Amino acid sequence: MKPRQKRIALIAGGLASIALAVVLALNALDSNIALYVTPTEVAAGKAPQGKAFRIGGLVKEGSIKRQDMTVRFVITDTAKEIPVAYTGILPDLFKEGKGAVIQGRLGGDGIFAATEVLAKHDENYMPPEAQHAVDQAQKAQKGQSAPAYK
Repeated sequence: MKPRQKRIALIAGGLASIALAVVLALNALDSNIALYVTPTEVAAGKAPQGKAFRIGGLVKEGSIKRQDMTVRFVITDTAKEIPVAYTGILPDLFKEGKGAVIQGRLGGDGIFAATEVLAKHDENYMPPEAQHAVDQAQKAQKGQSAPAYK
């Protein structure tokens, strides 16, 4: 091989290696990204199908049911409600009426199978995504339930 051909082969090999590294990195990122979706968006069918995502809002009062290590509860943004099933130990601050963000997948039966549950950490904090979802749902409810005055 001539020096020029060696140089071209070396450059082509380097570019192929860089392209392979980029493809592998993007694939790893895609499989680890968990989009945030509100209960209203889930009910409207806008949730990612077959992928993990996060859902957040308030834990509905009176909805927590425990059976062995499985906990069932309802997460709501005050407009729509989504049933959740989680097997594992819940955070100490997880309570009814408090904010939570749950990561998992939506099952074919409409129940959200959670793999991770995050709870707010004090009386004044709610995850920003959950607070935004609750605010948006309350605005939407006010807009729909406002009487039309003439």
